[in-house]
Amino acid sequence: MKSMLVIGIGRFGQHLTANLLDLGNDVMIIDMDEKKMEGLVPYATNAKIGDCTNPEVLKSLGIGNFDVIFICIGTNFQSSLEITSLVKEMGGKHVVSKATRDIQAKFLLRNGADEVIYPEKDIAENCAARFSMDNVFDYIELSGDYGIYEISPLAEWVGKTIRESNIAARYRVTILGIKKETEESQIMPSADDVIREGEHLIVLASHETAKRLLKQL
Repeated sequence: MKSMLVIGIGRFGQHLTANLLDLGNDVMIIDMDEKKMEGLVPYATNAKIGDCTNPEVLKSLGIGNFDVIFICIGTNFQSSLEITSLVKEMGGKHVVSKATRDIQAKFLLRNGADEVIYPEKDIAENCAARFSMDNVFDYIELSGDYGIYEISPLAEWVGKTIRESNIAARYRVTILGIKKETEESQIMPSADDVIREGEHLIVLASHETAKRLLKQL
């Protein structure tokens, strides 16, 4: 469990906060607009109304006490930049700022952000990759060369254990999980787990390896 601060409760900030709370974190939220926070106030560890471009408002939050601070302001980049800089100056341990363009990311990183996230860009890239490939049920980009794919097993794998199918050696693919139809999904299955028809495999593979594998499905 970590202590988080979310600054800016727009649509992304709301979804982020809800997911952070679901994972058991302590989450404080702050926004200038009280209405944006209404649905989260009963669940958040703390909630405050205020303008975070005001240094006194930020000081009152105890910036140094949070493990991670998210700055989720998407409509006013100048405010996002100012808040990022102030938060870092006040001792923010790990500052994550939202950007919509590469040029914004560069300025945010220069002014104190430890990381920059692109929610819209990431979703667009994920959708483009997923729907451009047949037989891919979900996809997560890891780097320029690797990704995590949810795929159906090859016919030759069905009914065999992971060891018997020799997937890692033959295909250079690592099975991270097995998504089952009627049972709870299995994370990090053992070599003795049997691959069954109708299941989906969560695999780590290079994009080139994944393309070759998908052609066989």
